[in-house]
Amino acid sequence: MQLVNHGVDGGLSRQIKADVSEFFSLPLEEKSAVAIPPNGMQGFGHHFVFSKEQKLDWVDLLFLATRPVEERSLDFWPKKPPTFRDTLDKYTAELANVAEQLFRFMAEDLGVDHDALLGTFKGLPQCVRINYYPPCRQADKVLGLSPHTDGVGMTLLLHVNDVQGLQIRKGGEWFSVQALPGALVVNIGDVLEILTNGKYKSIEHRAVINPEKERITIAAFHSLHLPCTIGPLQELGNPHYKAIDGFEFTKGYFAAKLEGRRYLESLKL
Repeated sequence: MQLVNHGVDGGLSRQIKADVSEFFSLPLEEKSAVAIPPNGMQGFGHHFVFSKEQKLDWVDLLFLATRPVEERSLDFWPKKPPTFRDTLDKYTAELANVAEQLFRFMAEDLGVDHDALLGTFKGLPQCVRINYYPPCRQADKVLGLSPHTDGVGMTLLLHVNDVQGLQIRKGGEWFSVQALPGALVVNIGDVLEILTNGKYKSIEHRAVINPEKERITIAAFHSLHLPCTIGPLQELGNPHYKAIDGFEFTKGYFAAKLEGRRYLESLKL
């Protein structure tokens, strides 16, 4: 779904867009000052490189843990532009508030206890993946981001520029999402589908490339509180999914190499 009137300050949204655009316009050696280390997750570069033979996604990214604050690794937070760190801190705090409100509305919609739903997301763990998709003349031969679902509760996506590329899968077909100006695109993740016993569906999506223009997005992932068990809420009737330890779920999600809905389907009873 797309969320408008979300309450995120317009000036702050404009500033985060400007800062992100400026970072990706820096020379490679300056961006590489915050490069992802071997076997690391945070920083600038590429994710999920399993072998030299695999087809890589056509994207550069900056991945950062943002909440809880004590888990931030500021060594990977760019110092250029100089406003970047402060802007990201304020922007992600506002997104956490939006996510919490949405979780509460969903609990009300389902008729379940707010605390039962929010408990899985205790402390609202959050990280951001800032994506830069370069143009490609042979755009039909590459993908910006391979088809996958998000192994989190909820993702809030902001388009930094007006170049479209997000597609969602429904009924075996791919449909383009035309982002509304200023809207946050809300992706339901695997954890929320399991918690809600399938009432809210995790969406399979991908990113396609524009042959002429760059595309930049900011995805904020709101994840589970790892020391917990994920399973359908009792109020929602006979469970359709296995209950699984949070650490085991996360390990299994990444081991599945982001292949569509395959991992989520494996958890169905």
